[in-house]
Amino acid sequence: MATVFSANRSNVLVDGEAIEGLQSLAFRVITEREDIRAVGSDERIAVSFGLRTVQGEIAVRSANYKLDDHLAKQAKFQLVANLKKDDADDSPKRTLSFDDCYVENKDFSIGAGGTVLSTYVFTATRVREE
Repeated sequence: MATVFSANRSNVLVDGEAIEGLQSLAFRVITEREDIRAVGSDERIAVSFGLRTVQGEIAVRSANYKLDDHLAKQAKFQLVANLKKDDADDSPKRTLSFDDCYVENKDFSIGAGGTVLSTYVFTATRVREE
């Protein structure tokens, strides 16, 4: 049976400080890949893997000054997502740690309802799941 983590019970930290107004965190792991071809055939015979990176986005209601500062200074930071199912002590938990992160850019928008949303795009050297 799958474990469903709750966004309302989970939190995301930047350098140990909780992100207030967090709307979403999304990421993907990208691995370079090259097909090895057989001579005289149209099929691959092997695959060569290369660099692995992490790309992600953090959407925040209004703005996050800490992430703004990291973007301005091109400074490295640590991002940790503590995922929880519910508030019980024996509830399933998982921690995602993103190492050597850099904010690459920021998107800013105001919705029809007047809500401000800032989306921070970041890269990381790796993500560890505990």
